[in-house]
Amino acid sequence: MTTANLSSPDKTLNNPTYQAYQILHIGFTTAPILFGLDKFLNLMVDWSIYLAPFVDNIIPANIFMPIVGIVEIIAGLLVFFKPRIGAYVVAAWLLGIIINLLLVPGFFDVALRDFGLFLGALALARLSETFAG
Repeated sequence: MTTANLSSPDKTLNNPTYQAYQILHIGFTTAPILFGLDKFLNLMVDWSIYLAPFVDNIIPANIFMPIVGIVEIIAGLLVFFKPRIGAYVVAAWLLGIIINLLLVPGFFDVALRDFGLFLGALALARLSETFAG
């Protein structure tokens, strides 16, 4: 088994580690941007159903969700341009979403799915140390 040369990483598509980085980089760029845009359109789902009731009492969903959309679009762009930072921002954002979902009855399965996404964002952050230059 050979040791990776971290000073000059193999950024070719035949490197499985680089492939994993690219998959995560593309995924964590496009998903937040698409979901963020949909916070304005509600084509995929009515996003307000995922908002914890106490948050909706403070800031109504019709105001809060577009703000969420803007944050998600910015996070996706940050992942695209600065994946080392953006991946951690998305991971932190996902933790906030998970906490929110745990406060909404009936969405524990979605919180678990988002925990998987959180782990993927952390993996991207770690891989970015090698491949994002």
